[in-house]
Amino acid sequence: MTMQSSIEMVVAGTTVHLLAAKALYWPDAKMLCVADAHFGKAAAFRALGQPVPGGTTAANLARLDGLLAAHDVRTIVFMGDLFHAKKSLTESVIGPMVEWRGRHCDIDCVLVRGNHDRRAGTLPTSLRIETVAEPHCSGPFALCHEQIEHPTHHAIAGHVHPVFDLKGAARQSLRLPAFIGSARSTLLPSFGEFTGGFEVTPDADDEVFVTDGSRIWAVPRATRLLPAAT
Repeated sequence: MTMQSSIEMVVAGTTVHLLAAKALYWPDAKMLCVADAHFGKAAAFRALGQPVPGGTTAANLARLDGLLAAHDVRTIVFMGDLFHAKKSLTESVIGPMVEWRGRHCDIDCVLVRGNHDRRAGTLPTSLRIETVAEPHCSGPFALCHEQIEHPTHHAIAGHVHPVFDLKGAARQSLRLPAFIGSARSTLLPSFGEFTGGFEVTPDADDEVFVTDGSRIWAVPRATRLLPAAT
């Protein structure tokens, strides 16, 4: 089983890279697709009196910086849920993001509006991020937040924060963020820190790729269909 930082595959006749850092890169368009960053989720929970740790905004931005250093990116498309809630729009969250945008002012940023974005409200103009409705069609792809069956384009979406449960001996299991690929759509894992995950059950013909954040690998169909050993 080969583990690497990215997996190259052809989707809808176009080469894309699934990245271990939980994003998708489309080389021909020089586009980075990032789903469910949920900036400010921890801040929103702290505003409700929950003593959750800080530092998630800095961690998200650092991982974005790493991806931009590794790939030739002209456009970042945030596939919905850029911010977690209206309470996320604090100076401690917006300030570092504005500074980050200033360092990458040559990159276009687009937000495909998701359910959390609607609750968070209008983005601060200082972020210089264009907001569009889903599906946002580009080339052969329909870029969405929620997974859809598009009549003419291959849908790329997020929303559910997919994770896959790897089975081992003696009832061992390991839940990891997952990319799920089918003939008509590709589902991306959540990019953000502190976002949790929803365990998905792929169809028999789906492709499954899991990541630990630094390495990504395919889960063989025969392996994932076997029950856990007892």
